[in-house]
Amino acid sequence: MIVRKLHEAGVTSEHAYAAALGSVGLSLLSWVVSMKAEQAGIERADRWGIFVGEWAPTFFGLGLALAQYEGGAAGAAGDHRSAWFDRRAATAEAG
Repeated sequence: MIVRKLHEAGVTSEHAYAAALGSVGLSLLSWVVSMKAEQAGIERADRWGIFVGEWAPTFFGLGLALAQYEGGAAGAAGDHRSAWFDRRAATAEAG
């Protein structure tokens, strides 16, 4: 349901992948900025880097879910089988 709503809102898997890669860069940037700008030490910088770095797996997961939904939307409605499965089934019927 969430993936369908995101897809209907115009969010694609490429957007999610770009956000994931951006969050990796932002994680490194936030760590460096925290080290230079704050006097709280490396522990605080590590927390900032880890906090932002934890966004990447979420965005990658959304990207995978959106890619799967996009692939299923191109085929029959409600049929989310992969192209590999379709080729295998066609080969079995022909043989």
